[in-house]
Amino acid sequence: MSDIFQEVDEELRRDKLAKLWERHRLHLILLVVAVIVGISGYTGWTQYQLSQRQAEGARFAAALDLVRGGNEKAAIDAFADLANSAGGGHAVLAKLEEAALKARGGDSAGALALYDQMASDSSLDPQYRDAATLLYARIALDQGDAKSLVDRLQPLTGADNPWHAEALEFTGLAQLKSGDKDSARQSFQRLAGDKSAPAGARTRANQMLAALGQ
Repeated sequence: MSDIFQEVDEELRRDKLAKLWERHRLHLILLVVAVIVGISGYTGWTQYQLSQRQAEGARFAAALDLVRGGNEKAAIDAFADLANSAGGGHAVLAKLEEAALKARGGDSAGALALYDQMASDSSLDPQYRDAATLLYARIALDQGDAKSLVDRLQPLTGADNPWHAEALEFTGLAQLKSGDKDSARQSFQRLAGDKSAPAGARTRANQMLAALGQ
């Protein structure tokens, strides 16, 4: 007797499932299709991004080969093109290489413009912006307004900034160039006593203090 009830119960469940399928099959089919399309789209996008990064890496390597071959003019053009069309890290590195080559080739104004652009680009990681500021300072020390350079470097001199030792050294040199020996002495004293600063930077700071007569 129990077998009959079990068969009836199973028949009722099958009938209920059939009715549910008939009522909701379109929604279920659309859901399955959406999931498949979503997975395919994500996989396709990931593959596309990977191929883009690989292509950008190849272009960056080709530009470096131009530098090694002594064709710096073509290398500058290649890095500039990559900086304008690539994304993420390759664009940043390409712009840094472009600026460095311009500086090395005597185009200080061009290099300064690129570093200044990077330093003020809020879309970049703060460390990249700060690095660009320091690279700007290295060139600007030989030209431009030393006082404005001190102001530009000031936000980087805090102890919590990873570039603070370099910023302090450039600040002291800019202050010295502007004739403010007292401020320069304070900057070099601060750097010389900074145990977290690189040993070379502390040594140079002590040498500057000796030259200034402490």
